[in-house]
Amino acid sequence: MKKIAVLTRDCAGVNAAIRSVVRTAVRHEIEVIGVIRGYDGLINGDFISLNHRSVSGILNRGGTILKTSRSKRFLTEEGQRQAVKNIVDNGIDGLIVIGGNGSLSGAHDLALKYDISVIGIPATIDNDVNGVDKAIGVDTAVNVALDALDKIRDTATSLERIFVVEVMGRSCGYIAMQVALAGGCEEVLVPELDVNYDDMCREIQIGAEKGKLSWIIIVAEGKASAYEIAKIVNNKTGLETRVAVLGHIQRGGRPTATDRIMAACLGNHAVELLREGVTDQCVYFKGNELKTLPLDIAIQPKNIDMVQYYKLIKTLT
Repeated sequence: MKKIAVLTRDCAGVNAAIRSVVRTAVRHEIEVIGVIRGYDGLINGDFISLNHRSVSGILNRGGTILKTSRSKRFLTEEGQRQAVKNIVDNGIDGLIVIGGNGSLSGAHDLALKYDISVIGIPATIDNDVNGVDKAIGVDTAVNVALDALDKIRDTATSLERIFVVEVMGRSCGYIAMQVALAGGCEEVLVPELDVNYDDMCREIQIGAEKGKLSWIIIVAEGKASAYEIAKIVNNKTGLETRVAVLGHIQRGGRPTATDRIMAACLGNHAVELLREGVTDQCVYFKGNELKTLPLDIAIQPKNIDMVQYYKLIKTLT
């Protein structure tokens, strides 16, 4: 193994993973190529050389120094063949892909169809990588959203209003559920669970009759728009309702210690696996132990038991 490449999606902790990959590789006298803007960069041959100094001072930075973009071209056979050609022409012996379900699906394609040596590192705030308890970026995203929620609750309590707070989560409501539980919220709406809006509004009305005039509803973006939910609540209860959409602030921010440590360990492990000839695997933590699982399993739909969390939230309301 003389030369490896690394490409990424963006979330807090990715830079720490890049740093770990590069410095581990350099220690073994392996050349490292950074792929700019993800799979589009792999298709375009948009590469830069990375060394020990290139990754200095990035440990605490959110996002990714390699930039990223969604690549529709890579979903085509033509795009994938061009990417493979660039890998071969540049003498790249192995590829490390840092990202979520979509990025790891691309990594699996390269390994399965074109025999490219690939290791995946799970990094996504959606936490949608199957078989992985927690991906890089999740801890930071939850804490960023929770910090914003704590400030919103101050206003909701002072003004005695209902707030609907929208957080990220397209097909996975993990962030919404974690934030709702940690933030002491009264309701949470996620793609995985059906909630009767009439019952929800009835609870709000009963609470109002007892003197509880502030109420916070967390909604994952993949479940519904916060504005839709606010309209329903307002129409059914007659109570003043406000909306806060946290949006992309959850993707950024200084990574927590948890994300930095996870990124350091997984980045190092990914390089060592490539050196051993391992391919088509995803690295992750199970408890405090480093593990691997096949990428074809990692990219399957993830099933998180949201019911137990939801019951706890309702018990504590």
